[in-house]
Amino acid sequence: MIRRVLPLIAFFTFSFSSFAQHTLRVEISGANELIGEMSVAIYNQKDAFLDFKRVYKAKTQKVYNATNLLSFTNLEQGEYAIAVFHDANANQKLDKNFLGIPKEALGFSIGKMKAFGPPTFEECKFVLDQNKTIKIALSKWWFL
Repeated sequence: MIRRVLPLIAFFTFSFSSFAQHTLRVEISGANELIGEMSVAIYNQKDAFLDFKRVYKAKTQKVYNATNLLSFTNLEQGEYAIAVFHDANANQKLDKNFLGIPKEALGFSIGKMKAFGPPTFEECKFVLDQNKTIKIALSKWWFL
C-alpha cells in the first residue's frame, strides 16, 4: 500500500510546487522630477529581452515620489529580467536622441547600462523562487 501512495504524494508535491505563485515588488528610485509615468517591463526569455513587443508582464503608473513601487502578482518560479524607464512626458515610449541614445532615465535589474548599449538578459537576470523585492536605481545614459 505504501509503495502505491508514496509515488502519488511525490507527484502531487512536485507538480503543485512548480506552479507556486510569487509576488515581485519593483522599487524604483531616482525619479528626479515628479512628472510622467514609470514603465516597468518584465522579461522571462533571453531572446525577447528589451523587445517591447515580447514583454512577459508590464505595468505603468504615475510617478508619485522620488521612490516608486510597483507589484506583480501570480508570477511563476523562474528567471526574469527587468527594464524600467521614467516616461517623463507620458508618451508611452522611451524617447531617444538622433543617435538612438535614451533621453529619459532608465534602469535594469542587476545589470547596468554600458558605454555602448544596454546590458544583456544574462547580466540582468535573477531567480524568482519566493516573494521578492528588486531595487532599481534610475539614471540617465550619460551618467552611467
